[in-house]
Amino acid sequence: MSDFIFIALSLLAIAGAVMMLVYKNPMYSALGLLISILAVAGLFALLNAVFLFMVQIIVYAGAIMTLMLFLLMFLNIKENDLPKEPNKYLLIGIGAIIMIPFNVVILKAVSNLPNSDMEIMEGTFGDIKPIGMQLYNDWIVPFELISILLLIALIGSIVLIKRNKINKENS
Repeated sequence: MSDFIFIALSLLAIAGAVMMLVYKNPMYSALGLLISILAVAGLFALLNAVFLFMVQIIVYAGAIMTLMLFLLMFLNIKENDLPKEPNKYLLIGIGAIIMIPFNVVILKAVSNLPNSDMEIMEGTFGDIKPIGMQLYNDWIVPFELISILLLIALIGSIVLIKRNKINKENS
């Protein structure tokens, strides 16, 4: 039964990703992203990674999607404002074909791993304490650098919005 659920969630995640690429309306693309995020959260739940499941739901499906939808509504992007994409489906098909060898290599590498009878499931996989210990002991510098990078991205988006407001007022 869990194999069926895994396959269904994987196909749902792929379908959401394809929706993000195919739909021209940004709201439908955001809905595709939400579907993909929720499917990945379901995959974490199958792995008994409760902390990662909750982070995926609360942070990504909740906060990030709310922020993205607010931004899309704030910018009020019209279909005429979007760039023309004449070869969109051809590029998606070429990208899918290019990814086939990478997927074969990944499957080959995973099949060569020693069979551990899923010992990772019985331990502390996905619990908050080992993640926090490793994050704040071994990865504190990259963690802080990412927080600075996100702050710079936030400031950059505010500057771009202000610049667009000033340009519209001058026109």
